[in-house]
Amino acid sequence: MGWALLGAGLLLALYTLLRHGLRRAPPPRAPPALRGRTAIVTGGSGGIGAATALELARGGARVVLAARSASRGEAAARRIRTETGNEEVRFMQLDLASLRSVRAFASTFLRQEPHLHLLINNAGVSAGGTTEDGFSLPFQVNHLGHFLLTQLLLERLQSCAPSRVVIVASRAHCAGRLRLDTLGRAPPGLLSTFQDYCDSKLANVLHARELATRLQGTQVTCYAVHPGFVNTELFRHMPLWLKPLFQPLAWLFFLDASEGAQTSLHCATHHGLERFSGRYFANCRPQEPWPAARDDRLAQALWEASERLVGLVGPGGSPSPAPATVLQ
Repeated sequence: MGWALLGAGLLLALYTLLRHGLRRAPPPRAPPALRGRTAIVTGGSGGIGAATALELARGGARVVLAARSASRGEAAARRIRTETGNEEVRFMQLDLASLRSVRAFASTFLRQEPHLHLLINNAGVSAGGTTEDGFSLPFQVNHLGHFLLTQLLLERLQSCAPSRVVIVASRAHCAGRLRLDTLGRAPPGLLSTFQDYCDSKLANVLHARELATRLQGTQVTCYAVHPGFVNTELFRHMPLWLKPLFQPLAWLFFLDASEGAQTSLHCATHHGLERFSGRYFANCRPQEPWPAARDDRLAQALWEASERLVGLVGPGGSPSPAPATVLQ
């Protein structure tokens, strides 16, 4: 028994050393003073989104958790209200896999909430599939849905400036390859879903870059962030045969959700970041992304293609009529 306890103790010590010695996470910061500020966090019902929303609420912000599941979203809002004592936390339903839902969410938000200072485009998926709009699931949820949401809320962000948009990207953008003629369709090949995810993350970084260019002089700034490698439900769709190999690595080396939220929170609340608008951040510092993510012509082409795909402009480039859900 003694040897067994000693062995267990040594394994626990080794685990602790590996987990805390090999991982790199920015240190947690004191909650910012955010009273009077309103924030939206997509994917706010769990993972990095819930951790981000918790800290924003702790700082006194009014926080809207935008998520697909009503039961999980309401539970997360109750949990954050209880933990922070901030009653200004609410859930609103948003399914980024449905452009109709994105428009309905924006319409409801603009009708019910007079202010918006922080838009945290956090939600993401890594699973394959096709949405009701005919696009690949990862590309629509990770990029197109957030692109449309940002455009529909942009006027409110500008009227409440100074305000910020934070887009949660990933270092996976380095493997992204955007094909503008097939944008929104899953790429071919055995690693189609993984490539699709990487493509969507490259689109995230380029979105922030082009958005910053178009918002110069408006006091609305934007940032793409790599949260680190975080052990969240993003990986729940991983093949069953791979999970026994992956999970020990995730426990040892990956960040937890609160650690993964630090760079998003830094870009949302830290003073003096305005000159870095459009930049890519990791570990709470600006870093150079992959060369394709610094291609201004690609960023502009992606923007124009995204406008057409989500129906903001027609085939000839003229603005499309606003859908009825936005005019309600």
